[in-house]
Amino acid sequence: MRFGNHTRHGQRDGERDDHRRFARAMRGGGWDHDHGHDHGPGHDRMREGRTREGRGFGSRRGRVFDHGDLRLVVLQLIAEKPRHGYEIIKAIEERVGGAYSPSPGVVYPTLTMLEELGHVTVAEQDGKKLHALTEAGRAYLEENRQAVDALQARMAQVAATRAEEPPPSVIRATENLKLALRLKLQQGRLSDEQARAIAATLDAAAAAVEQA
Repeated sequence: MRFGNHTRHGQRDGERDDHRRFARAMRGGGWDHDHGHDHGPGHDRMREGRTREGRGFGSRRGRVFDHGDLRLVVLQLIAEKPRHGYEIIKAIEERVGGAYSPSPGVVYPTLTMLEELGHVTVAEQDGKKLHALTEAGRAYLEENRQAVDALQARMAQVAATRAEEPPPSVIRATENLKLALRLKLQQGRLSDEQARAIAATLDAAAAAVEQA
């Protein structure tokens, strides 16, 4: 098999980038990583925890998938239908409710590895590589069915939790308003005219939110 250092190093670098981006997206929430021994690809070692914002998946490092889990997720998506690499990235993003989007630096080396293992075949379609499942790949999925089902359930749970949170744009706007008001108040005592203007602006914003 053609597992070179370049592929392995590229995948590890991509994973580190993904972990940082996911940690920012979830504000410290994610799937917990068991720092014990590796029990093999697809072994379910995700633990449910709590984040500062409520019930979620505790994570010390913002890690999304444990060793071998991304391989199973990608295989399951290809089992549903042949897919391009970009389609796999978007499908994972959709299934976690936008909480995480794997980078090409992680997905494409994983696809190369799956091809070298004989779990997928690759065909050119409109200038893109279309990945389809092989019988060996299907057998591997079935051997790890319990782990695959657990991963899909966890992804669905993350998506459900994400759906209950305010949209990021609303959170950003709320924080911007709070920051602007705090900075204004730190400048010193407000004049009566300034106080009336700020109060009127806040009242108008509240009314607009209620009517939205």
